Amino acid sequence: MRSLHPFPGGVHPADHKAESNGRPIAQAPLLPRYVVPLRQHIGTPAKPVVKVGDKVLKGQSIGHADGYVSTAIHAPTSGRVVAVAPQPVPHPSGIADLAIVIEADGDDRAIEYEPLIDWRSMDPSTLRNRIRDLGLAGLGGAVFPSYIKLNPKSAGRVPTLILNGAECEPWITCDDRLMRERAHDILRGTAVIQSLLHAEEILIGIEDNKPEAIAAMREAAEQCGFPIEVVAVPTQYPAGGGKQLTYLLTGKETPSGALSTDIGIQVFNVGTAYSLYRAIEFGEPVISRVVTATGHVAEPQNIEVRIGTPIADLIRLAGGELSGASGRLIGGPMMGFDLRDTAAPITKAVNCVIVKSPALFPPAPPPMPCIRCGECARACPVSLQPFEMHWYAKARDFGKAQGYQLFDCIECGCCSYVCPSHIPLVDYFRFAKSEIWAREREKQAAEQARTRHEFHQFRAEREKQEKADKLAAKAAERLKQAEPTTATADPEAERKKAILQAAIERAKKAKEDVTPKNVDNVSAEVRHEIEEIEARRAKLREAAHAQDEDKA
Repeated sequence: MRSLHPFPGGVHPADHKAESNGRPIAQAPLLPRYVVPLRQHIGTPAKPVVKVGDKVLKGQSIGHADGYVSTAIHAPTSGRVVAVAPQPVPHPSGIADLAIVIEADGDDRAIEYEPLIDWRSMDPSTLRNRIRDLGLAGLGGAVFPSYIKLNPKSAGRVPTLILNGAECEPWITCDDRLMRERAHDILRGTAVIQSLLHAEEILIGIEDNKPEAIAAMREAAEQCGFPIEVVAVPTQYPAGGGKQLTYLLTGKETPSGALSTDIGIQVFNVGTAYSLYRAIEFGEPVISRVVTATGHVAEPQNIEVRIGTPIADLIRLAGGELSGASGRLIGGPMMGFDLRDTAAPITKAVNCVIVKSPALFPPAPPPMPCIRCGECARACPVSLQPFEMHWYAKARDFGKAQGYQLFDCIECGCCSYVCPSHIPLVDYFRFAKSEIWAREREKQAAEQARTRHEFHQFRAEREKQEKADKLAAKAAERLKQAEPTTATADPEAERKKAILQAAIERAKKAKEDVTPKNVDNVSAEVRHEIEEIEARRAKLREAAHAQDEDKA
């Protein structure tokens, strides 16, 4: 018998499980129109790869994973794409989001699936990428891409694997019915998870208000061929929280800001394990899931519907709303949110639709001032002080609210549930978180702008320096080219000078060699006159020679 480790706080709201867990899972018929949002998981939405007018087949990828934290989406049936545009989606904001609208052709023709029967011999990285392309994401509500959680990273293994079948939220019974009816298939998917994580210990936690599911899973565990321990845990909300179930089963506490893998534990929802089995055994992408349709409807039950099914059609399949319906709730009453438009479709994150009535969900009394009774702190399963966080969130002092470990709050709603002043505490915490995230995004945007500006300046300086270097290089090249020209001009000048000097020397010699031929038998006066003339000529020659030397 495994020893359990009760977590602090928690509440015991009426579970309302019996309304919908008595019927087998029903299959939804083919509908004429499906709306498949591109944002169905945590991280970057899928990137559409089809356009209006394209014909698609069932199971065909219509949106590829875009980035690391992302996964693919697929066509739920065959037909024609009639729109790729914003559509109503199930989100607390009520804001429309981009979706692919498919008009069914009624043939429901599928692509040729490629089962991964030989997954044991596949490279783990290749197998994880196939799982990403088949669109697997956590179906317990977090919708984190499964292929990332299946990577043990540098640790090489995750010693403990926990399968979450607690389903602690009131009204929701889809996991309960899935475990009762498809226990063996869930464990076949679990075998793949165990192999990829190299887990040595496998625990399945199920609240003890689901005895049929516990029995079915224990029977399947005895036949699966590897050790699995099915543990019945006390019915206490929020036992299905990942950190709470981890502590309950192992006594290990996940540190603030850390993940369960940091303490050697990974947690998967039973619905995710079942989808993994379908992917391995049949090569089938995630194009359907089991959804609880309950509350103020004629026939509360669990229905397996295709992703993209309008919620109005789901309610109709559950017998339709009864008279006096006052609204619809997505998810459970503790952590869910009001639906604005029933045209919004079922996504991988939607596990329950509750139709409200004044009798089932009476209007909340008006909030009154906090009386600091401390009930919220005693109910908090994370041991926080919600009343302090409320004060600082209300005063918009988000720094101090964060100082009280605001981001450790799992928004389970226990504090709001027990508050005698009816203060919607979780709403304040969500508001504070969104403001902090918005400021952080602004800070990051400013940091990116500053980085871009600095880089722009750096690039301008670099280009300026490069231009100066080029100009200097060209000047040096011109100087280098000029130097050889000067060097080669000197010999030519010298040659010309030599030629000129030689000519002068020849003329000088020619003049010196001239001997008077007609000076014989002349008178003394003529001879004297001749000598004076020769003397003047000699002076002129000397003057000419001196002038030539000056020119040279």
